[in-house]
Amino acid sequence: MLSILTAIVVLGGLGFFLGRQRAIASAGGDARILHSLPVYYGTNVALLTVVPAVLVLGVWLIVQPMVIAGAAIDLIPEQGVTQAGSRDLVMSDVRRLADGINTGVERGAFTAAEAASLDTATTDIRAVLADVGVALGTDVEPAILAAAQRSRQMSDTASTWMQVIVLGLAVAGLTYAWLRTNKDLRARNTVERAILGLLITASTLAILTTVGIVLSMVWESANFFQLYRWQDFFFGLEWRPSFEGGSELGLIPLLWGTIYISLIALLVAVPIGLFAAIYMAEYASRRVRSVAKPLIEVLAGIPTIVYGLFALITVGPLLRDYFAAPLGLGTSSSSVMTAGIVMGIMLIPFVSSLSDDIINAVPQSLRDGSYGLGATQSETVKQVVLPAALPGIVGAILLAASRAIGETMIVVLGAGAAARLDLNPFEAMTTVTVKIVGQLTGDTDFSSPEALVAFALGLTLFAITLCLNIFALVIVRKYREQYE
Repeated sequence: MLSILTAIVVLGGLGFFLGRQRAIASAGGDARILHSLPVYYGTNVALLTVVPAVLVLGVWLIVQPMVIAGAAIDLIPEQGVTQAGSRDLVMSDVRRLADGINTGVERGAFTAAEAASLDTATTDIRAVLADVGVALGTDVEPAILAAAQRSRQMSDTASTWMQVIVLGLAVAGLTYAWLRTNKDLRARNTVERAILGLLITASTLAILTTVGIVLSMVWESANFFQLYRWQDFFFGLEWRPSFEGGSELGLIPLLWGTIYISLIALLVAVPIGLFAAIYMAEYASRRVRSVAKPLIEVLAGIPTIVYGLFALITVGPLLRDYFAAPLGLGTSSSSVMTAGIVMGIMLIPFVSSLSDDIINAVPQSLRDGSYGLGATQSETVKQVVLPAALPGIVGAILLAASRAIGETMIVVLGAGAAARLDLNPFEAMTTVTVKIVGQLTGDTDFSSPEALVAFALGLTLFAITLCLNIFALVIVRKYREQYE
């Protein structure tokens, strides 16, 4: 893969140089009579060399695994797929075995011809692959081995053809673009249209990525609701997943934990962040602001896993020993309060920076007018600046709420994994994001409701955060005042 991309880039650089030289030569060495600057002629050749080849390479890399998987799975009887549990589990075994065979060939344990003739009836596959450091968890079925050998052969053949076709297309594009290069070619127009097309493609890919994520969640959620009643999911009050059957997959306890922890986080982050923003924007000197603002924003650069460890080691035991235990509210260091406080600390720079920018955007003329009417600085801040900046501040708070709802690591280490409905802030609870990770971790059967429920949870979380973001944007756009 890397070698092909390197070759394409080298051919593109060569095309740029040759195209530029041919354009100048066609003008008799006088670049002034060219339709476009020489750089456009070189860029035109480079684009026709690189872009088609890269597009074909990308499509090939997407389609090839699908075709190989389809051909390999056809070699496995339907009974074998049913016994394994799902098509995905079978293909996982096939890919692992194919990778082991490739490793053996690369390390010289056996030749490619010997790899194609490996037979479970005559060869101890475990011993052969163990010699090259590949361990198999189960016995190798003949059909699985045949599918792995077929997958490996097809992959090698497809990779060879991919290199030939992609590099051939790059050379063909270079040759074609070079031959049509002359002093009258409108190279600048061609290059600008190509760059516009690339920009449109990039923006389209961003949109299609979002659409793809949503559709994938919708598809898997639909599969989940075919196995589990949506009424039980959205209105259930118990969360007890069990791969042995009889699972209780109610959303309400997870949603309550998410809202509870996020609310405490906002109660910590909003006052501190907003007051810090008011101080830095209205009261702090230039020197203090230049030091305080970067120090607050350092909090935004701390990884969430570090915040989680801080909650687990420091904040949790502190709350348990000095508040929860003396008051008889609990004996666990993992609690809603622990996760909420630490998450609020993490959100302080988020609220502070946005609010600071919004307050600074209020025109100075409003402040001067207030001072001219005899108002003090505090009265000006309270009655003029904050009302003018309020829509933006509300939007910042809602965006911070979206960030809190999607947090995972702090909740895992600080709040525990217990799904319950409780008002005690010193009890362990969990959130939707934590359960998404938990349901997809480990050796799970993706055809079971216990695994598919993660997609339904993800879709629910996506809908909640999307609504919050839309609500924030509506507030900002509807109530924002324009000042001159």
